[in-house]
Amino acid sequence: MATVMQENSADLITGLLERARGMVPALKARAEAATAARALPEQTIREMHEAGFWRVLQPRRYGGYELHPSVFFDIQMILAEGCMSTAWVYGVMGVHPFQLALFDARAQDAVWKADPSTLVSSSYQPVGKVERVEDGFELSGRWGFSSGCDHADWVLLGSLVMPETPGDAVDMRTFLVPRHDYTIVRDWNVFGLQATGSHGIILDKAFVPEYRTHRAVDGFLGTNPGNAVNDAPLYRIPWAQIFVRAVSTAAIGAAQGALDAYLAVVSKRVSTNTGRATRVDPLALNAAARSQSTILELKTVLHRNMEELMHHVHAGREIPMVDRVRYRFESSQVVQRCAALVDGLMPLLGGRAIYMDSALVKYWLDINAARAHIANDPNLVATSLGAMYVGEGAQEFFV
Repeated sequence: MATVMQENSADLITGLLERARGMVPALKARAEAATAARALPEQTIREMHEAGFWRVLQPRRYGGYELHPSVFFDIQMILAEGCMSTAWVYGVMGVHPFQLALFDARAQDAVWKADPSTLVSSSYQPVGKVERVEDGFELSGRWGFSSGCDHADWVLLGSLVMPETPGDAVDMRTFLVPRHDYTIVRDWNVFGLQATGSHGIILDKAFVPEYRTHRAVDGFLGTNPGNAVNDAPLYRIPWAQIFVRAVSTAAIGAAQGALDAYLAVVSKRVSTNTGRATRVDPLALNAAARSQSTILELKTVLHRNMEELMHHVHAGREIPMVDRVRYRFESSQVVQRCAALVDGLMPLLGGRAIYMDSALVKYWLDINAARAHIANDPNLVATSLGAMYVGEGAQEFFV
């Protein structure tokens, strides 16, 4: 657990983690129905509101907690032990209060002034068509993968804004759009993370004022308009560093859930082919040891990186670019390593492990589905990090 929390209450943090742990049995019990419905139950969303989970990264001026990001990710990992879809939605939607805190104060008021519990979904694919109009933009297009969109009243959509002056750089922005301006397309038919309800979003010539956009370059440079009203050190962490962890960390908790399920089977299983108890099989025992070690390693790296980021921003220091790229690279490896871990456990439980009611198969499917997210492909950022190690300049800017 992180040490740089200053004004944060230890009792608050303990309570949040205890409430997360207390939800795990219910999440396991609801998982099958949630998968069939391709949506999280309203009861789960409501309980997460009541537990205070959505407030962890929200600014205090709207009733949020402004906690250390490690608290947010610890909650996510615990929830994933029960249901990775729940943890995925929590990671993706629960991180939006952090980004919204970087927007112009008027955008924050539009979402939270009347109701600070309002949730926001997203799709950052830069696929929209943007036209400049007076005081803002008209945004059109179709986006996919908006996790938890049924539970949200706003959506954050990524698009490229072409330069007004030839030769200038393309401007990547996030557009904040209210529910009445878009339509949800129910196209989420996938093999894993089904309960995330990550449907498509369509809108046509929706007006988005300038103040309801966030420029990627501001997230990179730390020149966010929201920092004028949200000046806590938390909001000086580069936006990308929080986001990439939001889509990788659930896999760590799901891997722990898979390992716990594996151990429960191993302790009782006797092979119908050999008559031998699995609990004395050296291969099965070695796999358990390696898996738990890997999970603890991934958690340690996550917490170390968040701690380093917080130390830098508390001290008012610039975060070294090579470290920012390394942090992203380490995040990008998480899902791949967790998938390999559960891949290794599956065959050690024999033929029953491949049945849809097996203890491991849901974790295995969900973790492998998470590999599809572009932020979870280590090949894309490894080249940039390696280049920096041999003296080349930074080639990766979503860091």
